[in-house]
Amino acid sequence: MGLVVQNLSKSYFQGAEKLSILKNLNLQVATSEIVAIVGSSGCGKSTFLSLVAGLDQFDEGEILIEGTSLKKLSKHQMTRFRAENIGFIFQQFHLISHLTAFENLALPLQILNKPYSESDIVQKLDEVGLAHRLKHKPTELSGGECQRLALARGLIVRPKLLLADEPSGNLDHETGLKVMNLFFEKARQSKTTTLLVTHDLDLAQKCDRVLHLKDGRL
Repeated sequence: MGLVVQNLSKSYFQGAEKLSILKNLNLQVATSEIVAIVGSSGCGKSTFLSLVAGLDQFDEGEILIEGTSLKKLSKHQMTRFRAENIGFIFQQFHLISHLTAFENLALPLQILNKPYSESDIVQKLDEVGLAHRLKHKPTELSGGECQRLALARGLIVRPKLLLADEPSGNLDHETGLKVMNLFFEKARQSKTTTLLVTHDLDLAQKCDRVLHLKDGRL
């Protein structure tokens, strides 16, 4: 099983008031399955992704990624596990502005001390249609090109789990459609277990399953 979430709960305090965001949430995602999570704004979709990514701590429950329990990892171990096993694609791209497309793609491999060749990076850029833009920085790329670069970066370390938070949210409809077609092609080609948070129901229907987050539960 790629991802197992058991009885997950998360709350925040707003002054003296305790706000329950997620309540005994359960989810199982098979390895290589692509699951969409939809729900109204503020329902906890991004909070859920942050917990699965180990970027925030949950109050109760359990999260396992390919059998590894997140709550049993130390902070240092979680950082390493995240870098090696979890890929991210964000609405805001989160590319490093002073690095070229080539350098943005090579960076995750450098951080993990993974060997790579220049041709490896060029090939990955070519797969997302950016081989001719390898020396360009994000400010010199279009929104669609930035998101294609972000997709390649999210998959460069061959993660066990890919998390995508509104990846087409900053793109116009036509560009978003092209980028997301590429997203599904690459996720299925690499057989990467994927969680996609989106408000776009048409996009969600392209996933293997669609789950609605409401009142803290799926």
